[in-house]
Amino acid sequence: MVFLLNYRESQWLVHYLILIYLSDSGHGNIRYSIPEELEVGAFVGDIAEDLGLDVRQLSERMFRVASENKRQYLTVNLKTGALLINEKIDREQLCEQGLSCVLMLEAVIENPLKIYRIEVDILDVNDNAPVFQRKEVNLEISELTPLGTILPLQSAVDPDTGTNSVRSYQLSPNQHFTLKSQADGGQAGIPELELQRNLDREQEPNLELTLTAFDGGNPKKFGTAQIKITVSDVNDNAPVCEQSIYHITIAENTPKGTLIVKVTAVDRDEGLNGDVIYSFSDHTPDNIREAFTLDKATGEITLTGIVDFEESDRYHISVQAKDRGPYSVAVYCNVLVTVTDINDNPPEIIMTTTSSTIPENASPDTAVAVLRITDRDSQNTAEVSCIIRRDIPFKLISSANNYYTLVTQGLVDREMVSEYNITIICKDAGSPPLSTSKAINVQVSDVNDNAPRFTQPSFTMHITENNAIGASIGSVSAFDPDSNQNAELSYSILESLMDNWPVSTFISINAVNGVIFARQSFDFEKITRFEVHVKVTDAGSPPLSSNVTVNVIVMDQNDNAPVIASPLPVEGTAVEETIPRSADPGYLVAKVTATDADSGANAKLSYQLHLSSDKSLFTVAQETGEIWTIRHFTHKDSLRTKIVILVRDNGKPSLSSTLTINVSLRDDSIEIVSNTGGLGTTEPWKSDLKFYLMILFGTTSFVLLLAIVFLGMKVCRGRNEVIKVFCCFSRRNSLHGIQRASVNLQISPKYTQSYDNENLPQQFRYDPIMNDLLFLKLHDSAASMIDVKTGACVAAEHEKELISRSKDTDYKAYNNRQRDLEQSSIERCSSGQYGIGLYTSDKCEVEPDPRRLVEIHSRAL
Repeated sequence: MVFLLNYRESQWLVHYLILIYLSDSGHGNIRYSIPEELEVGAFVGDIAEDLGLDVRQLSERMFRVASENKRQYLTVNLKTGALLINEKIDREQLCEQGLSCVLMLEAVIENPLKIYRIEVDILDVNDNAPVFQRKEVNLEISELTPLGTILPLQSAVDPDTGTNSVRSYQLSPNQHFTLKSQADGGQAGIPELELQRNLDREQEPNLELTLTAFDGGNPKKFGTAQIKITVSDVNDNAPVCEQSIYHITIAENTPKGTLIVKVTAVDRDEGLNGDVIYSFSDHTPDNIREAFTLDKATGEITLTGIVDFEESDRYHISVQAKDRGPYSVAVYCNVLVTVTDINDNPPEIIMTTTSSTIPENASPDTAVAVLRITDRDSQNTAEVSCIIRRDIPFKLISSANNYYTLVTQGLVDREMVSEYNITIICKDAGSPPLSTSKAINVQVSDVNDNAPRFTQPSFTMHITENNAIGASIGSVSAFDPDSNQNAELSYSILESLMDNWPVSTFISINAVNGVIFARQSFDFEKITRFEVHVKVTDAGSPPLSSNVTVNVIVMDQNDNAPVIASPLPVEGTAVEETIPRSADPGYLVAKVTATDADSGANAKLSYQLHLSSDKSLFTVAQETGEIWTIRHFTHKDSLRTKIVILVRDNGKPSLSSTLTINVSLRDDSIEIVSNTGGLGTTEPWKSDLKFYLMILFGTTSFVLLLAIVFLGMKVCRGRNEVIKVFCCFSRRNSLHGIQRASVNLQISPKYTQSYDNENLPQQFRYDPIMNDLLFLKLHDSAASMIDVKTGACVAAEHEKELISRSKDTDYKAYNNRQRDLEQSSIERCSSGQYGIGLYTSDKCEVEPDPRRLVEIHSRAL
């Protein structure tokens, strides 16, 4: 450390050493010499001045220094042009114990590209003291050992070189031994003890000596080892090596298990004292023990590891030979193994400079990387060739000193290929040739050369009317093949007018994600669709943009109830309609017409009878709104009927409106026909009708009183049969009349009809006498045959109950007459003569003739 401080203060030594490179500077090479262990930032040399470079252009021309070593020990100050220490250099770590330690550098400058070779000689500094591998050495020496016997000792190791390595040994003062050293080129050799005075085990059985090793540094450094000598008796002959040094040459690819050499030592003693065993000396380094094995009995040295010429081209093996007798003395045989080189190392590609990113508009021959090719096999270094795998827009340009420049060839397009994995293959000229490859990843940076594009040529969006303000209508999307900010998109609405208002007052768009929002609540009845033009712009420089048309369709919502257009009430809230009492079934009372401002299913209307004073009188066509009569009006029907028509649309939820119609009946002015005209066509019946009626009325008045009492007792049992007959013809005839009126007519299943319009003349009417007589009996009987809830026909057993009301009290005669009446009805019904219903399974299958039915009941009475 004192030396280093003195060195840093004495710059004259450095300036003197710099002069060494002047002889080679004309060839572009510079050589510096510096001591090791210089502090970081220490000055090495003014490389800019030595190379004749302008300091002001160093940064602009990208001047830099690259080391062949993996570590960057030196750096350049681009402001001053000085070469400085970047990392403290340990010569022993860098070059081990080599006599010469040179750090190879390349100074690279671009624009134009030029490379200089720099050699930095690392001078040794005495920063290590000699060290013995073992601090204590035990020797056993026979007392019969002759004077002058040499006892080799272990050598000290000093990582320093030159004068700083081990130069001398010193032995502590004693009476028996002196120290000798085998000098080797000015350096201390192997220390040896020489016996100068006979040993006497009885007087001095043990000796302790101190061996000190000194280096040649200033100041000197030293290391010590203790030597303990045990004096033994007898065995007075030591083995003798047949050769003191064995010279062996092997190739670095020599297979494991190969016999390298056999060391032989001879001992003149006999028995165990002459039986020699071999072993590596104590100071044999570990790398030798890992690469070689020694047979202790035969002295054969075998290769068990790998020898690498590039790691070490020479091995010094010290073999100890020692007999097996007591107090044996060891001798040492030296084996020098020289390793020859073979082509076992592929070329090595070293990146001196590289650019991982190039713009896609880079011009041809743009430099991407500078490579230096080396080969640890020295004879092949200058014969390495490199190529690029695959057809890509790059090429290699060879330059001096095994340098290659990777440049672009043609145009590159990031949208087609965004990155290139360039594989460079280098092959040497050995036999067989070896090759290596290196992949370089080059990213192509983006240039804003693509306008954004929408994913669709146009967009169609739907929104239901009465939407909430701020509701999302949909979104547009676009993409840009560029990257980074060149692909950052922003959406906007292009201003246009809609109904003399800017379109931006109706909708807005999220500039980031393209989501479109409604700024107003739309009404389908006012606007059904409109167009919006959306613009997308990237963030490049200059920015690029594209437009797209968005069709916004407003969908209908069922928000309008049907409006009744006709008929409209003149005064009040109800419509007044008048129809004749004689109106036939299927008579058109009125036609309700309604409209709906909605569309589609929301505007599809249906009509239905919502409320009626008598639902058996009217029906409504569901699709047309026509109101039809279902049956004839009777004297019992009210002169004024209230009808409520419900108009409903098909929306969800459905909306409806109602119309109230008051239907009034008016009597016809037509003359009331005689009872004869209603029951027959013969003249005698017409002229004598009043006479017969008076007789019949007087006769039947008493019978009716009895019949009513008797009927109350028999009503549950007797009404089923009569209802069967009367219900069947009334329902069927009514149905025929309605079907003729309208195919859209809805028929109520609960209405009743007593007469067929085809069988009775239109001028047929019932006078009060007929109502009191015939229809009292006939209608009461018919009413008992109809289920007022379902409108279905019941059993025909009430036919017997009607007959039971006659004045005939003879039960047998009554039964006979009843049987005849049923048989006659069945026969006539089956033949269709009178249209009387046929009783089959309690049902009538033939339409009855009401006139014939009146005649039958009259006779029964």
